[in-house]
Amino acid sequence: MRRWFLKLSFKGTTYAGWQRQENAQTVQGEVDRAITVLMKSPVLTTGCGRTDTGVHATMFYAHFDLPGDQGLGMMNDKFVKSLNAILNDDILVHDLMEVDPTFHARFSALSRTYEYRIAAQRSPFLRGLVTVMHSLPEISALNESCRALLGEHDFTSFSKTHTQTKTNNCKLIEAEWTIQNELLVFTITADRFLRGMVRAIVGTCLSGCTPYEMLRILHARNRSAAGPSAPAEGLFLTTIRYPDALNPSGR
Repeated sequence: MRRWFLKLSFKGTTYAGWQRQENAQTVQGEVDRAITVLMKSPVLTTGCGRTDTGVHATMFYAHFDLPGDQGLGMMNDKFVKSLNAILNDDILVHDLMEVDPTFHARFSALSRTYEYRIAAQRSPFLRGLVTVMHSLPEISALNESCRALLGEHDFTSFSKTHTQTKTNNCKLIEAEWTIQNELLVFTITADRFLRGMVRAIVGTCLSGCTPYEMLRILHARNRSAAGPSAPAEGLFLTTIRYPDALNPSGR
């Protein structure tokens, strides 16, 4: 069995997230369909994670397997071009590489980084790509609250309920608010994320809670203790880091 890795990006506005669904258009469904057309046999991908409806990714990885005697039938660059010719314009494949069969798009990842982008005014050029808040909060207060979340904790208070995970513990490596190109940007990195976790943290931060209140919410381990989830449209998955020996972007 040969394992192939795709590097792609997508604008998630019109999709019901990455994860394949029977009655909705998803990014994974479109990618699987395009690869299946080229290979002339069913191919199913495994993504590096799942994104909610309307969430975007500037970096995303997925792997798929082919029998050892079944090649791609064309050079990698030609395969990528052919794939992009089939895919919708809001999904773009950047690279294709063969990796060790033990390398897993999701479980081999060491960390993931998301950005949440907020604009102070509506722009026709950023529609669907930012959340608009006409009065932006103070960055220093936001960062003080976020520092309380750094480290390894149980993030149940910031997770969707009834998810099938063995543990809700995550190690938060980075959580910082900055101004970038006139946008208020929240950057968050962790070894893993729970469903809805980033949007719940953003919504709680924007509710104006103090560092003490953030700790209280964290320790409550109850989603109702936190603030509302921020809208999906401003959220981007931007980086997935893998071990150096397996780094698919290192070529």
